[in-house]
Formats: sequence, C-alpha cells, structure tokens
Amino acid sequence: MNSQYLLRRLLAMGVVLLGVSLLTYGMIFITPGDPARTILTQQMGGQTPSPEAVEQFRAANGLDDPFPVQYARWMGGVVQGDFGQSYYSDQSVTAMIVQRLPNTIELAVASMLVAIAIAVPAGIASAVNPGSRTDYAAQFGALLGVSMPNFWLGFLLIIVCSLWLDIFPVAGAGGFEYLVLPALTLGSGMAAVITRLVRTAMLDALDAAYIRTARSKGLLERIVVYKHAFRNALVPVVTVIGLQLSYVLNGAVVVEVVFQRPGLGTLLVDAIFARDYPIVQGVTLLVGVIFVVTNFAVDLTYRRLDPRIDHRSEPA
Repeated sequence: MNSQYLLRRLLAMGVVLLGVSLLTYGMIFITPGDPARTILTQQMGGQTPSPEAVEQFRAANGLDDPFPVQYARWMGGVVQGDFGQSYYSDQSVTAMIVQRLPNTIELAVASMLVAIAIAVPAGIASAVNPGSRTDYAAQFGALLGVSMPNFWLGFLLIIVCSLWLDIFPVAGAGGFEYLVLPALTLGSGMAAVITRLVRTAMLDALDAAYIRTARSKGLLERIVVYKHAFRNALVPVVTVIGLQLSYVLNGAVVVEVVFQRPGLGTLLVDAIFARDYPIVQGVTLLVGVIFVVTNFAVDLTYRRLDPRIDHRSEPA
C-alpha cells in the first residue's frame, strides 16, 4: 500500500480526532445553566447551594479557569488515559468506562453477528431469485426492520419472550440468555440495511460479463454465486458494515436503557441526566475515536478485497 496515502489518512484522522475532542469538551460551555450550581443542587436534595459552595466546587474541579486552560488540562490527561473524576462518585472515569465497556462490546459483536447471519443469506437469496416469493419476503422484512424503532422492538420482545413465554430474562447482564434479546433488538435494524445492500450489490455482480462467462464454462451455480459474484459484491457491503458500527454504538444507548444492561449506553444516559460532564465527555470521545478508527480500518480493507482499487490515484 502506498505509504504517502497511509500518511495522509493518518494525518486526516488526527485532525478529525482533534475536532471531536474540541466538540466533546466544549459541550460543557454550551449547555444551558451553571453545571456547578446544578450538581450541588442535586447533591443537596433540591436545596439551593450557597455562593461560597458553588465557588468552592468550581475551584476544586477547575471550572473557573478559561476554556483553553481547561481543555489543555483535560487533553493532557486523555493522552495518558485519564478522563478525569466523576463529579458525584469521585471515581475515575477511565475505571468506570473500563468496567462498562466489555458489556457494550459484547452487545455490539453479538448484534453485528446477528445482522450478518440474517442479512447475507437473505440478500443473496433475494438477488439470485428476483421477483420470487423469497425476494418479496426478504424485501418486506428489510422494509419492516428499517421502519421499526429499536425501543419498540425491544419492548415487544420483552413482552412476548420474557413476560408471556418466560424464555429469556427481562433485564440485566450475565450469561448468554441475557444477551439474546438485546442482540436481536439491535441487530434487526442493521440486518435490514445490509440485506438491501447485499441484494443490490449481488444483482449488479450477477449481471456482469464475467458472470456470464463463468456460467458459459459450465461452473456450478453455487461457485458462480459465492466465489465470483459475492466476492466482487463485498466492497460496498464491507463499507456499510463498517459504517454500521456507528449505528451499533448509537443504538446501544437505547437498547441498554430498555434492557437495563450495564454498559456505556446506560452510563452515558445516567451521566447526562446527572450532568456528570467528565463521564459524558469521556464516553463521547471514546465513541468518536472508535468510529474514526473503524472508518480508517474499512478504508484499508478495500485494497485487500479488491486489488483494482489503487489509492495512489487519489488526489493529495
């Protein structure tokens, strides 16, 4: 791979991450209200804090410093893996994220596997049999999955599978049984998007001249479909699967709240309601970093999947 292209992408990724960090930390200055006064009011059970207590809280947490000073201090800790301390529990934000992150990763991987397991066979079957009942069923299922909100599907699965049939637990985290319903809830929306893309990419590939040549040579249909057509249809599919990671991270917030799963989603929502800004900033920045790095990895995967893609032809 061209080293100049790789260097350009790394520099661009660094600029994007710097912008993400600025926006993430800057949210505390554009949020209405005084965070120090709000937090102390909640800690005191709704009573109005004294001006001295507010000033003491600001000084203790560095909130009375100018924005550049606060941002530089925060970034100095971030590059060392320190996202600061929680305003309420005084615990390390990094430790809280590390504690919750495995549950979110587990949900993200499981939901992605569910989406791929549903979407790839459905998309291929739909493309191989256009206009058939299989095609209509796959398109209807994809349309239903795109149209259905995650929270609604989650509540529906809880009612049917947990309350009526008593197959899976309602909420929490633990063994495999706690992961099934959240993964199905989050994976269904992704499966709908990927199914439609797989179908479109496969239809284009199956209509190509090299596929007609392969069939004229007498190759088995499954070899034509899976070895030749599907491989060439993978580039746009991999792109969308990589970009769906942002959907997974955003959807995990809703799904974890619905199923009361102790992950980054519930940590973020609880911190937003409590105005615990160090946690909000830490989780938001981490999600931004994951998204940018994933896009970079997907970009590098193109060359492996399709050697015809030459990054050297891209403008500097």
